[in-house]
Amino acid sequence: MEKQAGSGPSLSPATMGEAWARIRGRLREEVGEVEYRTWLRQMTLAGIEGDEAIVVLPTRFLRDWVRSHYGDRLSALWQQESPAVRRVDVRLGPQRPAASAEDADEAAAPGRDGPPRRNGLAEPLSAGRVAVRSGDARGDWSAPLDPRFTFDTFVVGKPNEFAHACARRVAEKPALPGFNPLFLYGGVGLGKTHLMHAVAWAIRAGEPARNVAYMSAEKFMYRFIAALRSQSTMEFKESLRSVDVLMVDDLQFLIGKDNTQEEFFHTFNALVDAGKQIVVSADKSPSDLNGLEDRLRTRLGCGMVADIHATTFELRLSILVAKATAAGVDVPKSVQEFLAHKITSNVRELEGALNRLIAHANLFGRAVTLDNAQEVLHDILRAHDRRVTIEEIQRKVAEHYNIRLTDMSSPRRARAVARPRQVAMYLAKQLTSRSLPEIGRRFGNRDHTTVMHAVSRISELMQADAAFAEDVELLRRMLET
Repeated sequence: MEKQAGSGPSLSPATMGEAWARIRGRLREEVGEVEYRTWLRQMTLAGIEGDEAIVVLPTRFLRDWVRSHYGDRLSALWQQESPAVRRVDVRLGPQRPAASAEDADEAAAPGRDGPPRRNGLAEPLSAGRVAVRSGDARGDWSAPLDPRFTFDTFVVGKPNEFAHACARRVAEKPALPGFNPLFLYGGVGLGKTHLMHAVAWAIRAGEPARNVAYMSAEKFMYRFIAALRSQSTMEFKESLRSVDVLMVDDLQFLIGKDNTQEEFFHTFNALVDAGKQIVVSADKSPSDLNGLEDRLRTRLGCGMVADIHATTFELRLSILVAKATAAGVDVPKSVQEFLAHKITSNVRELEGALNRLIAHANLFGRAVTLDNAQEVLHDILRAHDRRVTIEEIQRKVAEHYNIRLTDMSSPRRARAVARPRQVAMYLAKQLTSRSLPEIGRRFGNRDHTTVMHAVSRISELMQADAAFAEDVELLRRMLET
């Protein structure tokens, strides 16, 4: 080995091996176990040439990925270990094998059994295979589970109660006939991922010996591609098919990926035939996932398909109450109702708005108020402002009070018609940017003073009659959502 260039002393072979083990340990702590095993586990230190450490990987795919994503960090960590090492060159080369069920990385550390060593380093042999431990699919495959996403923290309402019940049943009795596979579908941010994590947590808590592998469809594809590139598809199949519960999130990502779909189809069949549970989520039902192979869509639909509908006002309000309580922050009911009215797209954005509001209050020592909410969340609220038309208001009010739509612009003054018309004028003033004369023209060319009187009269009635106020508020909610 050449003497290193630079101001620092050269490393002995033993010291070099110890430094390399420490660097790998630091990387594992920084990037996490799953990412480390996916991209960095197969690195081998080939030696040091001058002021350059040579790190090799068995495939071009891994070499290019590590070079572009971790090259700078590897150089920084080496310089911390030895100032004489100024650069790291990531090259294509043979990989050392994993000699036991222990992580191959840990085998490089001093005092541990490992592969044959030369000059204090792992002997680079001619194996170009991906080291996959079929006995620990959880460690190799499963993405980290979010500790917040459990059944205890999932707020159940009409739109998600069926999906929640199905997920509970699968968590209690995996591979139950009629529930395998369990297919959850719904729009973005409605709780599919939360339910999948909750199922995984519940199974692991009830039966720790079960191998539960949770991953995104994208992760499945990338692992499959890596196995193809390294000619290790048999290890890929054996490792994945050793799991007891396979959970794949966002399956729609596989649309157009024919080879990955085929591999997933065969994995699906192997696991179901072996009595293993599969849980899948997507943004659409199996029959609507155009681009998936027919045989795969048929198999996905043969178990239990459960959809999660768009949230209702009541469910959004319940979620806000639960989140505020969990955070230990006093959020006034008026603020909770305001957010539940305004942010209707998905639960994720609703929670984000609440977290932002709470953080702002904590940072500046202010109470959470409606005025603060409107100020802090102005960009979110502006994006969610829905343009309500006067025609839409007239139609909804007419349906609610069971009168004809033409009565909104007719000259009739009977109380049964006049009061709903006044309510519609009041809501038009509250929910649209139309001027009083414009509103009057839409109600049979009435004068703007008539609209002013209607707005004033409805405001008075709402203050005096709680039931009437609730009725008008219900109409407002229906129009805003």
